[in-house]
Amino acid sequence: MTDKISALRLIREEHNRAIDKFPKFNNAHEGLAVIWEEFEELKAEVFKKQSQYDIDRMRREAIQLGAMALRFIVDIT
Repeated sequence: MTDKISALRLIREEHNRAIDKFPKFNNAHEGLAVIWEEFEELKAEVFKKQSQYDIDRMRREAIQLGAMALRFIVDIT
């Protein structure tokens, strides 16, 4: 189980990796598209049968979604 501080740290680390790997969002539409893609990946994991749940994969997708939401806040100013 991850506590709130650890979860925020993981999101920050993923955010920093994304900054190093990709340029900032060009505009709000691009940012939303990336967030939407990450949401769809998390949704695909959550919508699996419970017997097929991969909690680690769901956590990774949620971290990526959080990181892209943070990136949106920072980039779209």
